[in-house]
Amino acid sequence: MKTLTFDNKTWPSKCARITLRAFTSSLLAGAIIAICSSRGLAQASLVANTPQGEVTATRPRRLTSEVRPLDSRRERRVFVRSTSLLVGAAVVEDKLLKQPEFRQLGFVLTRDDSDADLILELHHDLFTKYVFTVVDVKTGVVLLAGKLSSLGGTVAGKVAKRFVKEMPAAGP
Repeated sequence: MKTLTFDNKTWPSKCARITLRAFTSSLLAGAIIAICSSRGLAQASLVANTPQGEVTATRPRRLTSEVRPLDSRRERRVFVRSTSLLVGAAVVEDKLLKQPEFRQLGFVLTRDDSDADLILELHHDLFTKYVFTVVDVKTGVVLLAGKLSSLGGTVAGKVAKRFVKEMPAAGP
């Protein structure tokens, strides 16, 4: 190792210090990886020793039809369709699910339009107006319609509030 002398003291050169730092860093990283991987192997060995039937002990996924509404009426599936570039269907779905009355009234969301009982459509009109309609799929009747402004709040939040507020009066 090259050394420099300064004021009667011996100092390692800059290159040697960098090499020493790199070595200690890699040694420390290797120790951390070894410790973590040994724990992972211990967990993997537990899984490997279990019988085949017990490995998949996860809860089955619930379908929309298995979810029961809080009241005794039949649930009504709502499909959200948005043609607006600024307000997507996922944002409206999120705002609907955040409304506690949405589930209490027996509404659930679906991503399959052929499975839906109601379709909530959102269109962007001129300038700041958004038009939404709720259509009954079986009869084709428009149950609810309205025009909203994007000023003073989010359009998705306003649509969700109007839906929850006015859909019980719109009929079954």
